[in-house]
Amino acid sequence: MPDRRGSGMNAENRGHADSADQCVADAAAELGELLRRTGFTAAHVVGVSWGGKLAISLAARHPGQVAGISLVAPGLFPKIDLTASEKFSVAVSLVRGRDRLFDIPINAPRMFTSNPRWLAYLERDKLQLRQVTACFLLASRQLDRIVKRFRLSAWSGGVHLMLAGRDQIVNNHRTRTWFDALPWPDRRLTEYPNAEHTIEFEDNAAEFIRDLGEWIVARTPNRADGGYGE
Repeated sequence: MPDRRGSGMNAENRGHADSADQCVADAAAELGELLRRTGFTAAHVVGVSWGGKLAISLAARHPGQVAGISLVAPGLFPKIDLTASEKFSVAVSLVRGRDRLFDIPINAPRMFTSNPRWLAYLERDKLQLRQVTACFLLASRQLDRIVKRFRLSAWSGGVHLMLAGRDQIVNNHRTRTWFDALPWPDRRLTEYPNAEHTIEFEDNAAEFIRDLGEWIVARTPNRADGGYGE
């Protein structure tokens, strides 16, 4: 999984992105490289948390290269947002200083998991991103608009939505409503009632991994039939 620009192992311009177009272009370049190396014509994309916005935007902008999407606790409709005063400060910064950093409102490790092992991992993670620029926040809002228009796009693959019942970050009700309105028949909703936001941190994560893999494999023709992998 490649690290997003300004995050993970990328040390330059931490927490920054110029625009939604840049975010999608980066993802498209990474997908294009994957397809070039494998010889496939399309790939299945998994979007986790905030990455759900990016996975959907990638499918909307490059429909022929995305065979299907799995959305894992996607951050399409978060419960937590910036305050009104913070949003005003962001708006001012977009005029006077687009690189100004703002705290990410979702920072506490316990928002992601209560598993002691993974709490300890998050608390000592030196690569964790805690701030983003005003420009990145604008790019994220731009991706939100793509998500809202997604059902009108030319893409028509399968969508697997995977939700955590005890998610403190994602508004599951709004996410289900959005999902139910998608016009494509190949859809599946899988819920884990006792799971928290980072489903793969659960003690029974093997169930989640199996469900994720089985859905993808069942919709993946071999090279002779469909040309996009096994």
